[in-house]
Amino acid sequence: MSKSLRLSEKWFRRGLWLVAFVFAGFLIGLGGTVVSDLPKVEKQLQLDDFLDRSQADNLRESIKTTERTERQSQDDLAQAQLKLNTAQRDVSAARESFNNWIATRSATQRSEQDPEVIARTRSLDALQQAQRQAQSALEAQDKIALDARQSAGKQREQLEAMEQSARELMQSEQRKVELRVFLYRLLLTLPLLAIAAWLFVKKRKGTYWPFVWGFIIFAAFAFFVELVPYLPSYGGYVRYIVGIALTAVIGRYAILALNRYLEKQKAAELLPEAARREELSYDTALARLAKSVCPGCERPVDLKNEKQDFCPHCGIGLHDHCGACNTRKSAFAKFCHACGAAAKPAV
Repeated sequence: MSKSLRLSEKWFRRGLWLVAFVFAGFLIGLGGTVVSDLPKVEKQLQLDDFLDRSQADNLRESIKTTERTERQSQDDLAQAQLKLNTAQRDVSAARESFNNWIATRSATQRSEQDPEVIARTRSLDALQQAQRQAQSALEAQDKIALDARQSAGKQREQLEAMEQSARELMQSEQRKVELRVFLYRLLLTLPLLAIAAWLFVKKRKGTYWPFVWGFIIFAAFAFFVELVPYLPSYGGYVRYIVGIALTAVIGRYAILALNRYLEKQKAAELLPEAARREELSYDTALARLAKSVCPGCERPVDLKNEKQDFCPHCGIGLHDHCGACNTRKSAFAKFCHACGAAAKPAV
């Protein structure tokens, strides 16, 4: 159709399409802002909302206390290990010294050294006793750390079980919230689609068509971008069912529209040529001719064939001769391209 438009009209139409897209862009921005605020209508869910708060808080506090005890016991365990190591070294050194001294005592067999034997033995016993005490302290700290780890583990398991149950409840409630938010989107989008459909049928060729098409683009964007991606799945059943329903509705509309178009074309082809020409607008006829199709039946025709003056499918005249200069010209042209004489009205 662009080939049949005046140059200025082409640019005006391009400018109006730009207006349509700009208008659609602002509507999309406004709609996106509204849609993004829809989830705020619902309360933001948290895991603690589905827990026994007092029991969960007590468990968490108990876990913190146990963890502090475990950390302290680890520090004390390190100190006890250090003391044990020191006691073991002291006993080892004392035993080595005592053994060396005993070897010397056995060699000399001096009886006046017997009291010193007793003293050295007692000193070694005292060191061994200190070692045993350090070992006992280490074992006690190890038990405290083990008890703390086991207690914390049991408390964590108990808290995890509570949180798992709460998590399942939250997920169930989250699905309900998502469904409600989707319904809000649906209630917002469906009227837009209905208005867009009405505008497409009634107003798309009116004076204010740029705003009409801008609104149609906005409604389509709201449906495919703001609604469809948030369609609840439920294992895919909902999406597939909705897809089947939409396909069936759109397919039925397309089939009925095609049948109506074919019936209209058949009825038009039965009319006299003069009546058929009256129903064709000048721009429509030129647009179809530019695509090498018959303006009457829209079937392909060979317009370059100089011997073909009528459509072989419906019989409508495609070429005639100028009444002034007898030049062959398009039967739908208003003036002769050779001499500029006005075309005779079709009889």
